[in-house]
Amino acid sequence: MTTFALVHGSWHGGWCFQKLVAELEARGHDAVAVDLPCDEVGKDYPDYARVVAGALANRDDVVAVGHSMGGHTIPHLARLRPIRRLVFLCALVPPPAEGWAHDQHTPRLGEAIVRDELDRSFVCDLDSAVATLYDDCDATDARRAFERLRPQARTNAYLPRSEWPDVPATYVVTRGDRALPPAWQCEAAAANGLETRELDGGHSPFVARPEELALLLLGLLL
Repeated sequence: MTTFALVHGSWHGGWCFQKLVAELEARGHDAVAVDLPCDEVGKDYPDYARVVAGALANRDDVVAVGHSMGGHTIPHLARLRPIRRLVFLCALVPPPAEGWAHDQHTPRLGEAIVRDELDRSFVCDLDSAVATLYDDCDATDARRAFERLRPQARTNAYLPRSEWPDVPATYVVTRGDRALPPAWQCEAAAANGLETRELDGGHSPFVARPEELALLLLGLLL
């Protein structure tokens, strides 16, 4: 039995993987999805990785799946404990070289992203969130997801590709993504030497198409 460590991105929590967890468990596997301290000022990707590692306890066969900004957490996780494979799900990855267009990945939420008194970002507009993050999701699911979003504190300390542990890694490109352009995803994967798989739909496939995503993840075990 494989355990999938599901690592969420900005503003979200482990709750966003509920449907994917059910699909993986129905097929005889385990899944762990924790709430990262993304709303805590001063916490960073190594801190996030320690939270995930603590939740994995004595599990042996682990695949780490990092969604969106979670892509910066899972390489740190692989330095803390054995990981079978890293999966970057429409994820951010570190710039492979100085001057590379790493900053062109900002989710296209425009004025819907504001900052609070602690300089944490949060998404304040339902329509913008749905159009960008949940455009192919059921309307009820999209609204419920928006209502659970949290502030995201500023983060840094991503792990350069040269410092990643020697672990097999795959990048899953979401073809219809409105938050992280598919062309950027493909370029980032190629620049970091990652093999790719493609999935239809937008930036939240764990909500919109959990069965399809589960089958893709299980296919990576073969």
